[in-house]
Amino acid sequence: MRIAVIAPPYLPVPPPAYGGTEAVVDALARGLHAAGHDVLLIAHPDSTCPVPTASVLPADEVVPMGRAAAELAHAVLAYRLAAEYDVVSDHTIGGPVHAAQYPGLPVVATNHNPFSVTREAIYSTMVGRGSIVAISQSHASTTSLPIASVIHHGIDVGTFPDGIGGEALAMLTRMTPDKGIERAIRLARRAGVPLRIAAKIRAAAENAYFADVIEPLLGEGIEFLGEVDAAGKRDLLAGSLALLNPIEWDEPFGMAMVEALACGTPVVGTPRGAAPEIVVDGVTGFLAADDDELVDAIGRAHELDRAACREHVAVAFSVERMSERYVAAFEREITHHDSMAAAV
Repeated sequence: MRIAVIAPPYLPVPPPAYGGTEAVVDALARGLHAAGHDVLLIAHPDSTCPVPTASVLPADEVVPMGRAAAELAHAVLAYRLAAEYDVVSDHTIGGPVHAAQYPGLPVVATNHNPFSVTREAIYSTMVGRGSIVAISQSHASTTSLPIASVIHHGIDVGTFPDGIGGEALAMLTRMTPDKGIERAIRLARRAGVPLRIAAKIRAAAENAYFADVIEPLLGEGIEFLGEVDAAGKRDLLAGSLALLNPIEWDEPFGMAMVEALACGTPVVGTPRGAAPEIVVDGVTGFLAADDDELVDAIGRAHELDRAACREHVAVAFSVERMSERYVAAFEREITHHDSMAAAV
């Protein structure tokens, strides 16, 4: 199969530091290529994913992140390249709208973000002419749009160290209130366990939240590491007692949980969003809504089998499993397009 994979324009694939979507796209492109498919990755010009790659915008055109003009220009130019392929795996926001210009091209569009009013409007343009992928059952349940497939993210477990753990808890996150960082600090202090926080902190709101709320709470066992790179992330997760993840929103997936488990590090967090689909409560971590229960779970994290955590990811969240499910989604969409064309 000839597959064009379109990444968002703003960060390289794989990302040098924070970038969940870009990490997923990197794994998917590698997985599809390893399975023998002809893959073209259309992404940021600094991308280093070892598959055939093309860029359509220079790096200085996609700064700052989130510019609508850059997103749309990336989609227009990317689809010109993708039009010669059997199917498009679109991971952008602008792409689904522009795909209407190519009615004969099978498109499978993955929404990596919450189904907000904005994104509902964008992905509604796919109805009747393409497939929409949600990234968890929880995610799919938040929209009335027809979801063709629910495909969990996958990772290459072999690229994550089989960690021996440590005495401290870890957080790997963004510096925003809905990630539960302030709550995590309270929980760690109550449990008497050190906490190391690695977080993306770039936007003005992230800097303000850090300065006003989190920075005054640092010290006395609470350490802020800043934004770590891929190697730093692996070292942090592999050397931690548990990943503390008391999220306060319905996160569509949660790559940090899967990456922690791949290192053998259990997850202690709240049962919001996709967390119950990722963490096997009592086996690979503990999920609870109540602070007292979470403090108790921190104290019991050492009881969990680290090998079971790693094995769970190898079975349920491997890049091979993700790639196979995407190929099945591509085949269904191609078959649908062929049947529609034959009916005309």
